[in-house]
Amino acid sequence: MGTTFDQVPFGGAEFAENPEPRCPCILLLDTSGSMKGEPITQLNDGLVAFKDELAADALAQKRVEVALITFGPVQVQSDFQTADQFQPPKLETTGDTPMGAAIQQALTLLDQRKQAYKSNGISYYRPWIFLITDGAPTDAWKEAAKKIHAGEEAKALSFFAVGVEGAHFDTLEQIAVRKPLKLKQLRFRDLFIWLSNSLSAVSRSNVDDQVPLQNPTTPEGWASV
Repeated sequence: MGTTFDQVPFGGAEFAENPEPRCPCILLLDTSGSMKGEPITQLNDGLVAFKDELAADALAQKRVEVALITFGPVQVQSDFQTADQFQPPKLETTGDTPMGAAIQQALTLLDQRKQAYKSNGISYYRPWIFLITDGAPTDAWKEAAKKIHAGEEAKALSFFAVGVEGAHFDTLEQIAVRKPLKLKQLRFRDLFIWLSNSLSAVSRSNVDDQVPLQNPTTPEGWASV
């Protein structure tokens, strides 16, 4: 006797069609008013490059899952979807920088997705949360920082912070376990190509493997420390 639709666990249909292990990544992008003009234009171009790079890797298209949250105010622009389904939105600037609430939203989204994986017997790589900001939080952020540190310690997530010119690095260093990176000029395109290549490399590995990542802080790289 076959399984009827109402017996399939939540999200079961997508996992039945694609039972590959998942490599989840949440993009946490600052779209506050200070990103207006060239920064948001370059950020949007970078997202398109990210999509194009992932589209060139057949395995990454099935394994890498992307969710996108913007803050200023906090909005889930797209919930988790495999790279072949992800469509970069055209982001616009507005509001302040509620970074703490954005991180909390990301952690909630991630918990829900992990539960869907477990309910459907899908293995997954350690999730990435990738924060890009050009300012300082305008809300309470210390509880979010505690959860990031606890998640890193439990190997439940990897949190990366990138600061654009104007970012408050003292705060980012308290939120992130890894040293925050400074984006050179507005090299969002190079950043997102690096991120895509890194996720592709992870998706080609075994779930528990340690994958060496290309150092983005070389002289020709997109970041400095």
